[in-house]
Amino acid sequence: MSTTGSLSTLEQAKAKFERIITERGLLDAEVSVSVSALTPREAIGEPTRQDFPIIEGKEQVIEASIAGARGHAFTDSPRSFSGTLREVLALGLSSNQNRAVFVAVLNAVLRSIGIIETSVHCRDDDPEKCAEEIAAHIRDKWGRVKVGLIGLNPAIAEALVRTFGVDNIRITDLNRKNVQAVKFGVTIWDGRTRTEELIRRSDVVLVTGTTLVNETFDRIWSCIRACGKDCLVYGVTAAGVCELIGCVRICPYGRRE
Repeated sequence: MSTTGSLSTLEQAKAKFERIITERGLLDAEVSVSVSALTPREAIGEPTRQDFPIIEGKEQVIEASIAGARGHAFTDSPRSFSGTLREVLALGLSSNQNRAVFVAVLNAVLRSIGIIETSVHCRDDDPEKCAEEIAAHIRDKWGRVKVGLIGLNPAIAEALVRTFGVDNIRITDLNRKNVQAVKFGVTIWDGRTRTEELIRRSDVVLVTGTTLVNETFDRIWSCIRACGKDCLVYGVTAAGVCELIGCVRICPYGRRE
């Protein structure tokens, strides 16, 4: 991933996004953008397991819709928004709410103009299959390595433990209810204080795209680069940003519709 001065990752993505929509004549067009929070069933359907953060009410998915395309973003601070793309670009990126709106809109627009293929969260049993494919991809690409998971996704965590063994998995999370809990044999570390340790002690780091919304991504990414670790960003939230900035993302079951 390239860096531009002191601009944050989202600021870099925003600058590239503005150039793209300006070149396509969308900046001043009367394009309607609506953003709304989805219920768990609308966002993820009816998966077999019920321990995903969105089902437990710890996060929500907001959905942006434009020109028949939809874009999703996970956030713990959902808000509604309706306006033009110019108004989206005028939003500051200093709050979780605004960052979530920008990311959801970015995903919807880049999907609508064909720059990204998938911008909608997977549903029903797809998250379980996704977790298995992510674990298999890491195993096939890097072998039996130590994996750090930043952001507790229970399906992914369980698949990683099954694939690499409990001693090779470390997990951090920001939800205080998860910190010090034991999930699948792994004690969850506090992401506020132990994420750098997780990165140092891992060979491959798997980072949730939600870090782009909660403003922790840049610190994580800086540490990953400094430590020379391999990294994958997972999930649909990061679809547009990763495409524009050049981060490697994995999201086997993201949807187009």
